[in-house]
Amino acid sequence: MSAPIRWPGGARCAVALAFDLDGPTGSAMLDGSIWRNPELFGLGGYGPFRALPRLLDLLDEHRLPATFFTPAWVLEHWPDRGREIVARGHEVAHHGYRHECYFDLTVAEQVEVLSRSQQVFHDVLGETAVGFRTPSGDWHAETTRLLVEHGFSYSSSMRGDDRPYRHVVGGRVTDLVEIPGRWDFDDYAYLAYQQRPAYPSGQDRIAGYDTTLANWQAEFDGFRAEGLCLTTLLHPKVSGKPGRVLLLDKLLSYMRAPGDVWFATCREVAEWWRATQPVPAALPS
Repeated sequence: MSAPIRWPGGARCAVALAFDLDGPTGSAMLDGSIWRNPELFGLGGYGPFRALPRLLDLLDEHRLPATFFTPAWVLEHWPDRGREIVARGHEVAHHGYRHECYFDLTVAEQVEVLSRSQQVFHDVLGETAVGFRTPSGDWHAETTRLLVEHGFSYSSSMRGDDRPYRHVVGGRVTDLVEIPGRWDFDDYAYLAYQQRPAYPSGQDRIAGYDTTLANWQAEFDGFRAEGLCLTTLLHPKVSGKPGRVLLLDKLLSYMRAPGDVWFATCREVAEWWRATQPVPAALPS
């Protein structure tokens, strides 16, 4: 059993709220089919255009910070939205250029995506991203090394733990911190199945809001009981709709109620972990 984590200010657990601001990017953008299906583009465009302001207002009401993992293509096409995220005290982090699957990219292609995206971040926000979330939930064997070489501070991509840890590259423990996310807090699993457009194909169910809220509250209770770090995988185009914002409002109120939770951006979690947790003397067996 791992030793309990001592979170800032004596907090019992940490919550790093995170949203994947995908916009209309993804497989349909990459293969060009999105231009033959305006419904897909409209669904994605809803996120940065309409849903994001609603979510930013909600975060303001609860006085909570968040991280928005944003494909650089979205930042290029909605630059004012990206600047507003930062102006309102949140973080914008890397999520590919057009939501590429890193697992399928060569090392050279990954470098191109990282470099191109960082240039967009610099041009739009005045600084490059320090955080990374792989768009497809997996990555290439060389991705970790590339993140270290390109100066990233943390990743929030892997699923195999519920507390932060340092990545190992070439047998060496690095300063690249992983803040694991979990599918349990991915709103697609509860709220994104639909008929028009059919995604995933052949499935049109949407979970009840009461069930969704109960599941998320139970997961939070478990993380808090064990003193862990909870990170969400929410999507504005999924959770930023009027009824679902009310659902998130209830969830945030529930998380804030105990008064012993440290809410931080992913960047802040990584900085704190790196500054306070000793580097392992040996690699885990």
